[in-house]
Amino acid sequence: MTESDSLLLARLGRGDQAAFESLFLRHYGQVYRVLYSLVGSREAAEDLAQETFLELYRHAPSLSQEATLVAWLCRVALNKGYNSLRGERRAQERLERFDAPQEIDPYAQLLRSEERSQVREVLARLQERQSKLLLLRYAGFSLAEVAAALNVAPGSVGTLLARAERAFVAAYEAMRIMEPEDSLEKRKT
Repeated sequence: MTESDSLLLARLGRGDQAAFESLFLRHYGQVYRVLYSLVGSREAAEDLAQETFLELYRHAPSLSQEATLVAWLCRVALNKGYNSLRGERRAQERLERFDAPQEIDPYAQLLRSEERSQVREVLARLQERQSKLLLLRYAGFSLAEVAAALNVAPGSVGTLLARAERAFVAAYEAMRIMEPEDSLEKRKT
């Protein structure tokens, strides 16, 4: 007769390696299948399944009567899988931005360089947290990653980011108003 998941979880909570191995062997197949159907790669599914069981090992849940361990494992696995897919998508988008062939237009390059300089100047004028928020978010970080990096509540990142964007726009527009008459764009016309 095999032990229930609840008993094995209790033993795991006391540091019993054999209990962890039993849970791993019992549920690995289901977790792997869920992940494989999500990510479509054997290697990625195996890595994510291992991360899921590492989460179980580090933070064994205390489940209520109606909750099952396999449901908890699948929820953790799906979260890890979706996070992985989002990370891959962001990485692919970054690569595509750098790989896109660009025509060399010296005037356009000069305009971009001037605009980058202006953006840096505006960022330097903002409060430090606001500039960090904008830099992290527009570098492709998720809201959760921004929250973790800046040690702020995840629920407040959206509000803080909206305020930072408004402050940036206001400072950028104020700087553009004060721009000298012989700016690069005016020289073109």
